[in-house]
Amino acid sequence: MVSPSRSAIAREEPVAVDWWRMLADPAFLEDPYPELARLRNLAPVHHDPVSGVYFILGHREFARVSKSSAMGRDTRLWMGGWSSPEYAAEDPVGYRLYSAFQPQMINSDPPDHGRMRGVYEPAFHPQAVAALEPMVRAEAERLMSAMPESGVVEMIDAFAGPLPLRVLRNLFDMPEAMDEDIARWSAALIKIGDIMMTPEQKQDALEALDTFKSVLRRHLAERRGCPHAGLIGSVLAAEETGVLDEEETLTNLVSMLVAGHETTVTLIGNGLLLLLQNPGEMARLRADRGLMRTAVEEFLRVEPGGNMILRIAREEMDVGGWRIPAGAPVVGLIGAVNRDPLRFARPDVLDIGRTANAHATFGGGIHFCVGAPLARLEAQIAFDALLDRFPQMSLAGRPEWRLDRINARGLGRLPVQVGAA
Repeated sequence: MVSPSRSAIAREEPVAVDWWRMLADPAFLEDPYPELARLRNLAPVHHDPVSGVYFILGHREFARVSKSSAMGRDTRLWMGGWSSPEYAAEDPVGYRLYSAFQPQMINSDPPDHGRMRGVYEPAFHPQAVAALEPMVRAEAERLMSAMPESGVVEMIDAFAGPLPLRVLRNLFDMPEAMDEDIARWSAALIKIGDIMMTPEQKQDALEALDTFKSVLRRHLAERRGCPHAGLIGSVLAAEETGVLDEEETLTNLVSMLVAGHETTVTLIGNGLLLLLQNPGEMARLRADRGLMRTAVEEFLRVEPGGNMILRIAREEMDVGGWRIPAGAPVVGLIGAVNRDPLRFARPDVLDIGRTANAHATFGGGIHFCVGAPLARLEAQIAFDALLDRFPQMSLAGRPEWRLDRINARGLGRLPVQVGAA
């Protein structure tokens, strides 16, 4: 009923928007939802003639894009993009960065995507993830024990940041001394997802990627030939049997560590902020932990940890009144997709009991986030631990969103007053 009229506007009245200025605007990064709603109400799909990007804001339209075989993730298919000779000549640092970051499952289409993903999927099957619960809970309790029983706790530094890093380090059999390095490299590499990067950011990311790969190469060499179960064993076996070459092995590991860390940091931090801002829902969750699963899904919907999901058109496709040509970049604006009133009742309201929550935070189709089951488990354990430890929690100051990145949406600071009842 509303969607046809929105599509008609997309065809007949292109909206002039300085997209990349808007996406990088600190005011937008603080609270993107009013502007996203305004643009989505005008049309579910917009085209930026400057960059050639098609922006998807409607839930129905993004579901089609994310699940269609006409859309892929291999950025080498981006017409006039980083893999073109012209780009390589104009921006050699950017070309080296994107080339070195390319050989991994998230940037691949079939059949390479399935070949690489098959190495990691067994480690994230429900049974395998369930077996990790004692380890995740133990790490959460270790962090909890270091916090005061009352006072102000900076929750990103004390809990949301270190918990997923420790879990990933355990999965990949890496030493605790690497925590600081991994966090620093992740902060530089996460900006690749911004699509538009400054020359300085590209240089920083390239140096972080080169160093990270060198460390991982030594790490795997030290463990090669020794019996290893779980994920690290699967990775070593895949390389030794030729399922993955060395660059694919290293780049996938880098991506798993970066994305696996940042995704869960934002989920825990953003979710805790939502509970603090909605004390009625926090009380509801305290009273009924059976709502934990739907609560985590609602955190993912209302405050997704990523603003954008990229696809590249493998072939021509009609979406939302636009005919998207092959080779065109397509960006789903997840904050708009997740709050589309055509799909969600009261979309701006946090409802921890919401069912049929078809949010797009983990993507869709064959590129649905492989680590989503682990992120969900970590979040459920994290919020259980927080609610168990602290009968009272309230904001102790102004939360600060990270404004140094366009895509990854997370808090840099979340001061919380904790205390006994």
